Amino acid sequence: MTFKTCSLFVLSIIMIYFGRFGSSLILANLQNDIDSLKADFNSSLPDVADGGSIFTEKLKHWTERNEKRIILSQIVSMYLEMLEKTDKSKGHVRRISEELFTLKNSLPDGLKKLKDLMDLKKLQMSDLKIQRKAVNELLSVLQTLVETPASSKRKRSQFQRRCKC
Repeated sequence: MTFKTCSLFVLSIIMIYFGRFGSSLILANLQNDIDSLKADFNSSLPDVADGGSIFTEKLKHWTERNEKRIILSQIVSMYLEMLEKTDKSKGHVRRISEELFTLKNSLPDGLKKLKDLMDLKKLQMSDLKIQRKAVNELLSVLQTLVETPASSKRKRSQFQRRCKC
């Protein structure tokens, strides 16, 4: 997959999952802006293909809509960070940045959820105080796990089969 195709694919996914596809932005209108941005970054150089894609491969692992919204919010933030360091006087950079910023604002909790995951990874599970707290919360965590939407959906369908209403 070329960088151009990959960029277009990622942007399409971002727009679809943020519910913005077809509203104020039509992907075709951004194509020229993306082409200009590629020229700014010399993205046609052969080393761009080294190591495979950056974002699209990771998106394959996130299957649920809400999960994808979490990773997409992080990807959008990374694009915004990258574009922050570019020449904002260029129209194409400004238009892409504005659209990405609008998309980012449509998911205010995505970064919070990602931060929660990173905070969990930082927990020192060898710390005795952390272990005591974790043990105190174990029953609540297990109850939440048992009450997930998938299990309640299964219960509902079983109930509907039994019920002759």
